[in-house]
Amino acid sequence: MKDYEVIIGLEVHAELSTNTKIYCNCTTEFGADPNTHCCPICTGMPGTLPVLNKKVVEYAVKMGLATNCKIANFSKQDRKNYYYPDLPKAYQISQYDLPLCENGHIDIEVDGKKKTIGITRIHIEEDAGKLIHDAYTGDTLVDMNRCSVPLIEIVSEPDMRSAKEAVEYMQALKSILEYLDICDCKMQEGSLRCDVNLSVRPVGQKEFGTRTETKNLNSFKAIQNSIEFEIKRQIEVLENGGTIYQETRRFDDAKGEGYAMRTKEEANDYRYFPEPDLAPIVLSDEYINSIKESLPELPNVKKERYLKEYNLSLYDANILTMSIKTANYFENVVKKCNNPKMVANWIMGDFARLLNENDISIDESKISEENLANLIDLIDKGTISSKIAKTVFEEMFNTGKEAKQIVEEKGLVQISDEGAIKEIVEKVVENNPQSIIDYKAGRDRALGFLVGQVMKESKGKANPGLVNKLLLEILNK
Repeated sequence: MKDYEVIIGLEVHAELSTNTKIYCNCTTEFGADPNTHCCPICTGMPGTLPVLNKKVVEYAVKMGLATNCKIANFSKQDRKNYYYPDLPKAYQISQYDLPLCENGHIDIEVDGKKKTIGITRIHIEEDAGKLIHDAYTGDTLVDMNRCSVPLIEIVSEPDMRSAKEAVEYMQALKSILEYLDICDCKMQEGSLRCDVNLSVRPVGQKEFGTRTETKNLNSFKAIQNSIEFEIKRQIEVLENGGTIYQETRRFDDAKGEGYAMRTKEEANDYRYFPEPDLAPIVLSDEYINSIKESLPELPNVKKERYLKEYNLSLYDANILTMSIKTANYFENVVKKCNNPKMVANWIMGDFARLLNENDISIDESKISEENLANLIDLIDKGTISSKIAKTVFEEMFNTGKEAKQIVEEKGLVQISDEGAIKEIVEKVVENNPQSIIDYKAGRDRALGFLVGQVMKESKGKANPGLVNKLLLEILNK
């Protein structure tokens, strides 16, 4: 069997968080009853005229600047002609040969190695409606609420060589979109999704293989699984002497397999021509620069700052800066308790676990930034032990109560009285003569066992530092 190289490019669609649609005043709010957020313009009634939403251009330029693109002073919109039941006009307004943003790039990190992924273009376009298939009756219904919701399409160069790289790239784009606050990135609602263009070629071959496009993947798991499936499928076809056809495919995540939908269209199949009802988009350098100056601190810049300012590890900085909500929470807690490493450990440990189990984001939790800072202060002062803090934290997460209140209610204050701890230590040593023999014989685990027995006897309240000190004093006599 030959060795094959995988070539991957992504087309990422991000719904923009504008209040109204791209060419009319209908709301973009998600989750309404079918066909209640539409009007004659977004449903393509004869005689209607679109008007471009200025905010859409601003958001697209923001993303272009954040991904190192060149912003066009002159661009236009085009009609992409195709018929599908959820596209009432039988054309989509998009951009073809003169997009708003071109020739950008972002850096990703995979297995400790940095890689630059090129971005061919970012353009604006309108979304189509939604088809709802009724498995019971076999009917298909059309919901026009999503028609003309504004999108940006981010088209990468074919620079990715594995599913892992594609997922990292997608996560990096998601972070940037969230930092810019131009897309809510709710993949489960379809506001961030991607199409995967993929081909394989024998190692050493210069020409690309025939590519397929897997459409509308809206989770990182689906992206990973669909790529791994398609790589395996294409290699098996070629190894068996078959031919890869250029086609559009779908991936069934529940079954873990993809299937062909139709042969892939070429640009000329869409019969692109300039949109006659919309004027060209002309942007001054002053306008572009004003947007550039308004950009927030972006993930990569924030990560570098965390390494220097908070002395965090690269791993910690990567995790904390991936989400703007997490980064803001982290920084606000650090301001209140000035213990960056401990704050990072709590956010990435017990906090992350509970958030995942409850399927909520950090800003939706009942633990305020001030409350987490107070818990860390209690640990720092020796009021409670790290072990007890875990119990307190779970109670805080479930009830929203303050750390100090929980500690007082449950009588969890750490015992730091040396005399009281010494009594417990002496009792444990007296009851475990074999552990003393083991310790004298050089078996270090015996000390850990005795510490555990003291903590058990004190119901976890004994100050661990004092326990170790007093045990060693007795054992080394």
